[in-house]
Amino acid sequence: MDKDLPEINVGVVGHVDHGKTTLLSRLTGKFTDTHSEELKRGITIKLGYAETTLYKCGEKITNVQEKGKECTPVRYVSFIDAPGHEMLMATMLSGAAIIDAAILVVAANEGIKPQTKEHFMALQARNLKNLIVVQNKIDLASKEKALENYKEIKNLLKGTSMENAPIIPVSAQQGVNIDKIFEELYKIEIPKRDEKSNPVFLVARSFDINKPGKKIPELNGGILGGILKEGTLKVGDEIEIKPGLYIKKTRGETTYKTLHTKIISLHKGEDTINEVGPGASISIETSLDPSLTKADSLRGCVVSTKGNLPDAKENIKMKATLFKEVSGLKGHQIVDPLKTKETLMLSINTTITVGTVEKISNGEIELSLNIPAVVLEKDNIGVARNIEGHWRLIGWGTQIE
Repeated sequence: MDKDLPEINVGVVGHVDHGKTTLLSRLTGKFTDTHSEELKRGITIKLGYAETTLYKCGEKITNVQEKGKECTPVRYVSFIDAPGHEMLMATMLSGAAIIDAAILVVAANEGIKPQTKEHFMALQARNLKNLIVVQNKIDLASKEKALENYKEIKNLLKGTSMENAPIIPVSAQQGVNIDKIFEELYKIEIPKRDEKSNPVFLVARSFDINKPGKKIPELNGGILGGILKEGTLKVGDEIEIKPGLYIKKTRGETTYKTLHTKIISLHKGEDTINEVGPGASISIETSLDPSLTKADSLRGCVVSTKGNLPDAKENIKMKATLFKEVSGLKGHQIVDPLKTKETLMLSINTTITVGTVEKISNGEIELSLNIPAVVLEKDNIGVARNIEGHWRLIGWGTQIE
C-alpha cells in the first residue's frame, strides 16, 4: 500500500437490520461481523472494522483494479461499522468519536426509525460535516414508498450542517449503485492532519490474537486497535496508556494504573508498517502481556509517547448543549433540564463513563466520574440520560478548564 495515499475514516451507522453490514461487505469484500455472538444474533455488537483502497480507472472510481485499464490508487478508506441496536448506543457513540465522515443507512422499505434519528443526532453531537445517506433495500420498495422515504430523509437533514448530503438509492444485496457510493467517498475532502503534535491514539478495541496451545516464545504481545488522531508512532516507541489497567482493591475500592509498554509492530489493514501518521484505523502490537488486552479490557484508553498525556480525571467541568427532543423513542419527548445528583452517561472519545452531576451554575456542570477519563482539548462529550431503562442521547458538552 502506498504510504502517501490519502486516508479517511468512515462510520457506517443506522437502525438495526437496515443492511449496514451487508453494504460494507459490498464496499470492502469483508464482513465485519466476526465476533461469534454477532454472527449468532445477526447484529453488530462491537465496532466492526474493514478497509478498502479506491482506484481511479479512467473516469470510474472503484475498489478493484480493472483488467486492461490504467488504474491509480487514490484513497485508502477505513470503515467502522457501528451497531444499530438501541441497547448498544454506547458502542455507537465511541465509534462516532473516531470518524471523519459517515454513511447513514436507511432501508427504503421501512424508512426512518427511532434509532436512525438517534444515530443522526450522535453525528451532530460530534459536529460531523461529511455525510452520505444510503437509501438501501431499494429493490424491496415501491416507487411511491421510495419517494416518500426520500422526502422523510430530506426532512431529517433540513437545517443541519449535513442538509445537502447526497442520498443514493442502493440495493446492497443486488450490488446496485455501489459505484455511486465510491464516487461520493472520493469527493469527501480529507481533513487536515496534525503530524507534528505529540501522538494521540484512541483505543476502540483491545485483544489477544494468540491461539490456545501456542508456544510461549512465539506468543504475540497484547493488541490495541483504534485511530491515531494526531502525531506519529513508530515501531520501538515507548508508550503510555491511560487510565490503563483496572484494579480491584479490598473493600470494593477500585483504581487504575497507567501502563507503560513498547510498540513491537504496527498494522494497517493487511499491511505491516514501521511508522504511521494520523488518519486510518490501525492496530498496535505491544510488549504487554496479552492477558491485559483481551476482551476489550483497555477500550476507551488513550495512548501517547511516554510523559505526554494529561492525567485521567475523576471530576470534570463542562458546558452542555441539550437537544430539544429525545430521539430513539416513539412520539415526542422534550429534553428536561439537567438536575443535580442525576446520573448521566458520558461518551468522551472512545471512553464510556457514568458521571453524577454535583453542581450546576451559569450553564456550567460539574460531574464526578465513576470511571476516570483522559479529556483532551476540543473534545466533544456525548451526554446521555437513562430514560425508560435505556440510555438516550440528549446533547453534548465541551470541557471547561
